[in-house]
Amino acid sequence: MAETISILHSEEEVARRVEELGRMISEDYKGKQIHLICVLKGGVFFMCELAKRISVPVSMDFMSVSSYGDGTSSSGVVKIAKDLDEPLEGRDVLVVEDIVDSGRTLSYLLEILAKRRPNSMRLCTLLDKPDRRIRDVKVDYTGFEIEDRFVVGYGLDYAQKYRNLPYIGVLEGVE
Repeated sequence: MAETISILHSEEEVARRVEELGRMISEDYKGKQIHLICVLKGGVFFMCELAKRISVPVSMDFMSVSSYGDGTSSSGVVKIAKDLDEPLEGRDVLVVEDIVDSGRTLSYLLEILAKRRPNSMRLCTLLDKPDRRIRDVKVDYTGFEIEDRFVVGYGLDYAQKYRNLPYIGVLEGVE
């Protein structure tokens, strides 16, 4: 069966929602500087667009993490492949993710980051799949809540393909 992609959220819908999130975050952080932490690779598209729509001063850093499991599911044991370049102590931190799924990896990552003593730490995700949650993760800003479907585009990939799609699509025809 050939891979097919149906549009779940159009480019225009995503742009509108990112604009709204930028306004909400700007209001919540009024008078402060916000330090965005992107979880690579998927989050980079979302974070860059979001940062352009935040009106308070922004700094950025990037992390790359992986978790090991049986190949199809995460064990929640996180390996940091690329750590942050700057300390978090005393900063107002916003972790930016492409998608929150089971919450295993992200829960562990947030615990690690909290030990670095930021002034505050919140989580922003483009997509949230609460039905798949295994570990409790508090999401402060959500672009879209979605059902348990395999999605690609806007940074999300399947075998390193489809990240560059300007919309969020449901991928079908893969095993």
